[in-house]
Amino acid sequence: MGLRKLKPTTPGQRHKVIGDFAEITKSTPEKSLIASKKKSGGRNNSGKMTMRYIGGGHKKRYRVIDFKRDKHGVPATVKSVEYDPNRTARIALLYYSDGEKRYIIAPDGLKVGDTVVSGKEAQPNVGNALFLSDIPLGTVIHNIELKPGKGGAIARGAGTYAQLNARDGKYAIIKMPSGETRMILTSCLATIGSVSNAEHSLVVSGKAGRSRWLGRRPRVRGVVMNPVDHPMGGGEGRSSGGHPRSRKGLPAKGYKTRAKKKYSDKFIIEKRKK
Repeated sequence: MGLRKLKPTTPGQRHKVIGDFAEITKSTPEKSLIASKKKSGGRNNSGKMTMRYIGGGHKKRYRVIDFKRDKHGVPATVKSVEYDPNRTARIALLYYSDGEKRYIIAPDGLKVGDTVVSGKEAQPNVGNALFLSDIPLGTVIHNIELKPGKGGAIARGAGTYAQLNARDGKYAIIKMPSGETRMILTSCLATIGSVSNAEHSLVVSGKAGRSRWLGRRPRVRGVVMNPVDHPMGGGEGRSSGGHPRSRKGLPAKGYKTRAKKKYSDKFIIEKRKK
């Protein structure tokens, strides 16, 4: 993937930087693998707004992604690489040899015509899904399961990846995208390679309207609110607002919210970097 910087023919295009979408080979999704996606506008089942700054946005259809990769031993051919409005990564459409079609998160370097397979017999090639017990040490992986059979939950965003560092008994030691090192059962599946669309973080929208297309309404800072609305509100003129905290009064900027005796603490070898 490359980036395109637009000429400043309008104010909205002056700072705009977008992807060139060169890797995308098909513009319409597979009909059998899409579902409707309902918008809430930030409202709950009784119509009350429970999340602010949500509303509007372009209509989307959900692409059903195979995070489990549970068709073991059945080879599949990559038919197309597509755009998905519901995630930052690209998705790949697979045609399995038995006739089934599935979407997966496209790894970096996967091309149309490539063959991918999952299971015990699979080779550690890009796009193949293997158990952590069978992956060579030092391999870059993504779409990693936390519980066997539950489906990939770690390293699914654009450009993300983890690394298999070691194995200790029934656990594999993984360096996570955050820098945290933790243990995961070797019976969990992971896909070889890093996630596609790595330059997504360099995209600049260029104008406020593009946030509205994504369903994001303007966000109001707590400092400019009144004291009745936010702990940091009020004051004469442009006052800074005191100690940084959330609307509910919870301290921000470094205040730890993780439970002191969380069940997963025993699996974490090294905490993530601050």
